[in-house]
Amino acid sequence: MSRTTASCHCGAVELSFQMLGGLKDASRCDCSLCRRVKPGAVSAMTDDLQVTRGAEHLGLYQFGTKTARHYFCKICGTHTHHQRRMDPKEMGVNIGCLEGVDARSSDLAQWVEGVNHPADNP
Repeated sequence: MSRTTASCHCGAVELSFQMLGGLKDASRCDCSLCRRVKPGAVSAMTDDLQVTRGAEHLGLYQFGTKTARHYFCKICGTHTHHQRRMDPKEMGVNIGCLEGVDARSSDLAQWVEGVNHPADNP
């Protein structure tokens, strides 16, 4: 399986990872943050994703249960990836950060439940 590269808008941050399932398994979360900052995400294993450039430029944002870890470039503000709260062994990588992928495609990523996430209602 080949590695995929993703980068923020200004190019300060670059990621390398293997996509799990490819673009056909991309999804969009409708939680209060995701629906505002990214068009959708492809999946990667947390242990496989590497920050190959600009780790020092990454900021971390957490809210609510603080289980999910949302990373963004502190220079340009691009949300690059996040560690999922449903399965912390998986990362979601912003489709908009992948070269050659049309993030405007409305059917590129399915919607997944985020507003009424089971972890929010113990």
